[in-house]
Amino acid sequence: MKIFKGKAFFFKSILLYIFLVLVISLVSICYWENPIYDTLIKATSSKSVGSDNISLVVIDNRSLTEHRWPWARSLYGDMFDYFNKYTKAKVVVFDCIIRALDKNNPASSDEYFFNSVKSSPNFVGAYMASNSPYENQGIGQQYDKKFTEKFKINVEDVRKKNTSRFSQYKSISILPEPYFNSLKYAGATNLNLDPFDAKLRAANDLIGYNGDFYPTIALETYLKYNNTDKVTLTDKYLIVDKTGLKIPIYISIGNVKHKIKFYRFKDNSEYSHTKYSAIDIINSVKLIREGKKPIISPSEFDNKIVIIGANALSLQDAHDTSISLNHPGVDIQATILNNFLSNDFLIRFPNILNIAIILLLSVLTFTAIRFLTFIQSLMSLVLVAVLYFIFCLICFNNNTIPLVITPLAVQLSTMIFGYSYRFILEGKNKEKIKNAMGKYLSQDIMKNVVQNIDDIKLGGKKANVTVLFADIRGFTSMSEKMTAEEVSVILNEYFSEIEPIITRYNGVINKFIGDAVMAIFGEPIQDINHPQNAVKCACAMLKKVEELQEKWLFEGKPKIEIGIGINTGEAFVGNIGSEKRLEYTVIGDMVNLASRIESYNKVYKTNMLISSSTYSYVSHLVNVIKIGDVTIRGKAKKMDIYEVLGLNKND
Repeated sequence: MKIFKGKAFFFKSILLYIFLVLVISLVSICYWENPIYDTLIKATSSKSVGSDNISLVVIDNRSLTEHRWPWARSLYGDMFDYFNKYTKAKVVVFDCIIRALDKNNPASSDEYFFNSVKSSPNFVGAYMASNSPYENQGIGQQYDKKFTEKFKINVEDVRKKNTSRFSQYKSISILPEPYFNSLKYAGATNLNLDPFDAKLRAANDLIGYNGDFYPTIALETYLKYNNTDKVTLTDKYLIVDKTGLKIPIYISIGNVKHKIKFYRFKDNSEYSHTKYSAIDIINSVKLIREGKKPIISPSEFDNKIVIIGANALSLQDAHDTSISLNHPGVDIQATILNNFLSNDFLIRFPNILNIAIILLLSVLTFTAIRFLTFIQSLMSLVLVAVLYFIFCLICFNNNTIPLVITPLAVQLSTMIFGYSYRFILEGKNKEKIKNAMGKYLSQDIMKNVVQNIDDIKLGGKKANVTVLFADIRGFTSMSEKMTAEEVSVILNEYFSEIEPIITRYNGVINKFIGDAVMAIFGEPIQDINHPQNAVKCACAMLKKVEELQEKWLFEGKPKIEIGIGINTGEAFVGNIGSEKRLEYTVIGDMVNLASRIESYNKVYKTNMLISSSTYSYVSHLVNVIKIGDVTIRGKAKKMDIYEVLGLNKND
């Protein structure tokens, strides 16, 4: 049964540990992992620079100063004409969503804009998927059909594990029909903000919608740049068939994603790629038409990808990312595209590897706690944690992303749990030892030892105590008539009954001497009434023996009688023996006297005798018969002893 209880405690502890690890891991991944991830990404991104093959044209504050918002669509048309007619830009990306016709400007403005888009062979527009359904489902369904026919790409899905095409999106932004008809290519601008802190750390590459996958604007731009529209989706990668680009992906809520590799900002700006003001492009095309030198030479955009977007105070398109609190959306799209062009990706550790790391750290932690001292284990585990953090730094510098905080959090919790378990287990073992030793020593002596565990030494003190001796009459002759087992049964039952009586009256059993018991009152339990309690205890013992006699008589066992001797006086109380073997006891003439007084019970056919010193304390308490002028062996003078007949009725 005890073994079963020990195993039950162990298994309960294991279950509790597993539960704690799961909770801590979940909390860490949701709340603690991201901040350290951002810190390390920001530190490592400073070593990487954005591609010169990508240029940004931004509608900034300076652009709005010259042309108040909202802009006439003809201004966009001027920018598109600049890139279509005067540059050799590979792809022009318009990172703005046109939702309606221009009501504030003449129709010619929209017409010029749409014609500019239509005449651009390398133009990529934008749309956005929404979680809200269409207001008019009939119109929405018709639009979805047209949208799929025009913008769907060839996605070969060869996944074996997660083949779901679940989509969180219920509609797509409806573009004005002239603009829709003018577009040849389009990509989604949906970004993947973290649900816990709304921070951008991963990019959508494909979005799931209506059972199909559609490219985001960065991927569509890459496909257009390489003149292909076919990709293959596997369990681990999104592969562009023509170039062989393998994007390490994971799928969440129907979207195919990858971790964004960020780049350092250029020239203390907020952009990691070369940035031009939109107003300079607009003014440059006007100057070219007038035969004058443009502000920005068209040759600067030759063979480059140009992304046009907005980032002004009144129309700010910015997000919180790992490297910036207000990262311009146009630069975010450029960064995602840059990952594709440079084949520059962050590779997440597989879940199985992260779990293996957590298990390894847990095993190392338990091993250190089990086999090393507290200081040794603590220092070694701190060293392991530091080495693991250095390992993580190296991984991040090499575009590999392990879990950082979670394994360390689990290690810390394992340390706390392990030390707690060890402490509880040691406490249980100590309690078992105390209980076991308490069967050889008095529980009170054991408590005294435990309380003074750091100050155990030979020696003691003088103290006024009362010593009680109790001996079984005729034990030797009784033993000769019974087997050893029968004798032990009677003795064990007798001792088991009188031990709690002695304890109840603040006595301490000092030792069992064969069939005799020696008990001390007054030490180590401090009790100013120790003589009275010793006599009361003796009376209770005699009464208990009478009860046992009736029981043993019924069981056919021999009748036994006991004799008790009690003496009070000053004695040495403390530890005697050697440095390696101690015994807590009382030594002195008064102890010998108590033993000799007890032996006179046989002479006078009595059950309890006390010394005159004890009687002086209990005279008011007991009825006695004085036995005067008794010669005690070892004493030069005769002395009085008293037979105790019982306690006064009032007591």
